[in-house]
Amino acid sequence: AAHGMHLVLTARRKELLEKLADELHTRHGTKTEIIIGDLTDPAEPQRLCDAIAAKGIQIELLINNAGFGWVSTVDEAEVSRMKQLVQLNIASVTELTFLLLPAMLLRGHGGIINVSSVAAFQPVAYMPVYAASKAFVLHFSEALWAECRDRGVTVTALCPGTTQTDFFDVANVPGWLKKHEFSTPEQVVKSALKALERRKQIAIPGWRNRLIAFSVRLARRKMVVLQSMRFFRPRKKDESSSKITKK
Repeated sequence: AAHGMHLVLTARRKELLEKLADELHTRHGTKTEIIIGDLTDPAEPQRLCDAIAAKGIQIELLINNAGFGWVSTVDEAEVSRMKQLVQLNIASVTELTFLLLPAMLLRGHGGIINVSSVAAFQPVAYMPVYAASKAFVLHFSEALWAECRDRGVTVTALCPGTTQTDFFDVANVPGWLKKHEFSTPEQVVKSALKALERRKQIAIPGWRNRLIAFSVRLARRKMVVLQSMRFFRPRKKDESSSKITKK
């Protein structure tokens, strides 16, 4: 919005989208179209693209930002929740990309930012489906970057670390992890747009996150995944509380 682009926003919660649209209009004069939808529904990507086409809107930049994670042991994981995660983090990203990318290639310009994660560079115990889904997004985006780079379209995988959003509350992560250093959404967006403008295939905001992404490639994979257990092992409520309050 700050770059003068008009927006199409989609999510389940109409009130939050309307509030965001009002804020963007006040700050930047942005025209925003709101389309309510649930991308965990397999039929939603096509419905969304049909609604965009019906409004006569041409998408110049697609940002696949919707996604969630969940921390649990494998024997306590809800299969229905994991199916939703795969649909949102993988299937919807893939379908929206394939529905909107051909028109960009035909015009000879456009961009796509697919939100991955630093978790994409390693397996993560207690978050196996989430980490695997983000690895898919990373590899998917890099392959498309190579295919589209000489046709005027850039596909960038954004791989942020911990960011100040409600992700950690939704994902059921151990409470003490929420005390780690977080990037602001503004910092992450700036990094993504800078990488897109430079036609890069990957954006990793923050030197710590870049160090993590690099170091896990050099370390033994057994050590990396066992180390992840220390960070994401689910804790009981009383244990989690003691970890948070201890100094």
